[in-house]
Amino acid sequence: MDLKQLTLRQFRNYDQAALSFQQPVNIFLGENAQGKTNVLEAIYVLALAKSHRTTKDKELIRWGEEFARIEGHFARRTGPFELELILSLKGKKGKVNGLEQRKLSEYVGAANVVMFAPEDLGLVKGSPQVRRRFLDMEIGQISRVYLYHLGLYQKVLVQRNHLLKDLQARKGSGEMLDILTDQLVALAAEVISRRLAFVKRLQEWAFPIHYDISRGKEKLEISYVPPGEVSDEMDLSNIKEELYQVYKQKRDKEIQRGVTLFGPQRDDLSFRVNGHDIQTYGSQGQQRTTALALKLAEIELIYAEVGEYPLLLLDDVLSELDDYRQSHLLRSIQDKVQTFVTTTSVEGIDEQTLKQAAVFEVTEGTVEKR
Repeated sequence: MDLKQLTLRQFRNYDQAALSFQQPVNIFLGENAQGKTNVLEAIYVLALAKSHRTTKDKELIRWGEEFARIEGHFARRTGPFELELILSLKGKKGKVNGLEQRKLSEYVGAANVVMFAPEDLGLVKGSPQVRRRFLDMEIGQISRVYLYHLGLYQKVLVQRNHLLKDLQARKGSGEMLDILTDQLVALAAEVISRRLAFVKRLQEWAFPIHYDISRGKEKLEISYVPPGEVSDEMDLSNIKEELYQVYKQKRDKEIQRGVTLFGPQRDDLSFRVNGHDIQTYGSQGQQRTTALALKLAEIELIYAEVGEYPLLLLDDVLSELDDYRQSHLLRSIQDKVQTFVTTTSVEGIDEQTLKQAAVFEVTEGTVEKR
C-alpha cells in the first residue's frame, strides 16, 4: 500500500499543505518544532482516527480554528481509494471514497500504518497502559470486530464501576452487579481471546527477527498476561468460564474497593530474553532490540493478515538507534514498505536509502520538496 497524496487543512501548525509522494522513502528534514512530526502524525491520525501523541483531539486543530481536515489518496493492489477525516470540537467524521462511515470502527483499517517513535523504545520498559494501548491500536487495524467488542467492553466497564461505587457506599443492587458482570465477562473473553491470538502471532514473527538482530545470541519470548489461569490454549467458552471464576472469587473485594479489579483494562505483556524478564533486568540495548523486533514483526504480521504492507512512519527514531540496529531496520524494509522519516540531518542515513528518497524541507509549518 502506498500513500500518493496528503492534504492538510488547519491541522496542528499547518494552515494548508498539499504533498505528493512518488518515492518509496520520504524524508522530512528540519530543525525541531517546525512541524516535521506533525506530518507523520497526520498520516497516523488519518489511518487510525487517533493520535500517538495526545488523547485530546482539540490539540490537533490549529489554534483559533474550529476544525481540521486530513485527506489522503492511497493505492492498493486492488485499486486506489481515498480517506478523509474531519476533526472538530464536536467529534470526528471519517469518509472512505467520499462515503461517511457510521462508526469510526468501520473506518479504521482501510489504511494500515506502523509508527516507530522514540517513545516506542520505552514500550518494553514503560507502563502496562502503554503496552495495552499498543495492543488495542495494532489489533484494531486488522480486526474491526475487536474494536467493536473493545468499545462495548469499555462502556459496560464504566457502568459496572459506577455500580461498585454505589455498593461500596451501601447503595445499588447486587442483582444488577451480577447482570453487568455477565455482560462484562462475555465481552472481556472476546477481547482477551483476540489479544492472545495476536500476541501468539506477534511472537512467531518477532522471535526470528530478534534472534537475527542479536546475532543469534538472544531468544525472545512475548506473552500476554491475562487474569486467572486464562491461556491461549483455551477456546472462548473456557476463557469465559475462567473469568467467571475470577470475578466470583473477587466479588467482595471489588465491592470493598469500589472498582473492577480484573480484566483487559489491567492486563499486560511480558518480555523475556533467554528466560530472563528484560522489563526488570534487561539492558537498554536489549530493550531497544526488543522494541525494534516488535515493530518489524508488526509490519510482517499486518502483511500476512491483509495482504499489503503498511506505511512505516519513523519519527526521529534513526538517531536513537545505533548504526547496527539502524542498518538492520533499513535493510528489512527496503523495497517493501513505503517509509516516511523525520530527522534534523540526513547524515547517518545510509547511501542506498538516500538514493531512493524524496527529501522535503520543513520550516514553520511549510513543506518544500528539495
